[in-house]
Amino acid sequence: MSTRLRTFETRGPVDPTRNYVVPRTEEIADLVQRIKDGRYIVIFAPRQTGKTTFFRWALDALVASDDAYVPIKLNFETCKNLSQEAFYSRLKKTIRKELEKVLLARRHTALQQFLEDYAITCHSSMISFFEQLGDYLKNSRLTIIIDEFDGIHQSVVSDFLHALRDIYLSEEPNRCPYSVGIVGVKSITQLNYDRSISPFNIQDEFALSNFTVSQVRTLLGQYTEEVGQAFAPPVIDNLHKQTAGQPFLVNRIAQILTHDRSETISLAHFESAHQQILNEQNVHFSHLTTNIRRHPRFETLLMDICSYDAGIPFNIRNEFISELVTYGVLKAGSDGFCEIANPIYQYCIVQTFQPLFNGLER
Repeated sequence: MSTRLRTFETRGPVDPTRNYVVPRTEEIADLVQRIKDGRYIVIFAPRQTGKTTFFRWALDALVASDDAYVPIKLNFETCKNLSQEAFYSRLKKTIRKELEKVLLARRHTALQQFLEDYAITCHSSMISFFEQLGDYLKNSRLTIIIDEFDGIHQSVVSDFLHALRDIYLSEEPNRCPYSVGIVGVKSITQLNYDRSISPFNIQDEFALSNFTVSQVRTLLGQYTEEVGQAFAPPVIDNLHKQTAGQPFLVNRIAQILTHDRSETISLAHFESAHQQILNEQNVHFSHLTTNIRRHPRFETLLMDICSYDAGIPFNIRNEFISELVTYGVLKAGSDGFCEIANPIYQYCIVQTFQPLFNGLER
């Protein structure tokens, strides 16, 4: 029976048994150490940069290094329209389900009655819940990762973060939860809808970066080792240059390049694949164009960056620049001016806002 070859994944979490992957070993070690230090961490990065896969691997690495940790995963993606009561009810059910999975695997059943009986109805009762939960867990350290945190309703977010802050600032040596990771597109400061001082100013920010050229080389090297088809050296350098290591773009171009396994992948093959991705429509580009159309000011700002030589100074405190950085559209150039994150995005931005006619035809 032939062994099925792995693939380059662009549609969701990656699995090393099915997909070619970038291990992100150093980044995982960094996050695991922050969890062990008891940090409350904000992990933010644009969509389709591998956040979900990353924190799953980090939790696996955490447990493998020390089984005193009890990791659970929450997801707020579908919570945006929930009332406070419905939100906390759902939160309690999810925590119970996650804890039972972990603790039953460890043959720890003393918590079951407590988890069945306790009701979380607001941020205050959530604090009491975690205090009692800590008594049950004893020397075990609860670690919570919350994915898609942006989905939390604005009427809930402030009190929820205040509650986490109160727990973090408690003097308990083994507080519960011991460490919290908030995963989302936006940073916490951008979730302060009332523009007040952040209730989560104890945060330790962790920005998940794009792939380096070395990581891209590792990713494509796995394919070459498995299949035997090589990439000409300029291909890898050009791929990274055009994508700036953005994970979706790297994997999508790799998909295009490897559909034919008959010869070494040359620069001509890359140029053809590059042209194909520039002219295709996919979910990633739909997200990009949706984000850059969110505010009329974005069009002026982006087209000025694309079209003029004078340059716009990079100022992360500017509301519009900050939001476009969050969406992965802008970055700071080495000269201190704004740059579009990668040449492929720049092409898409110009295509999105460029008029079909420039007026001269009339």
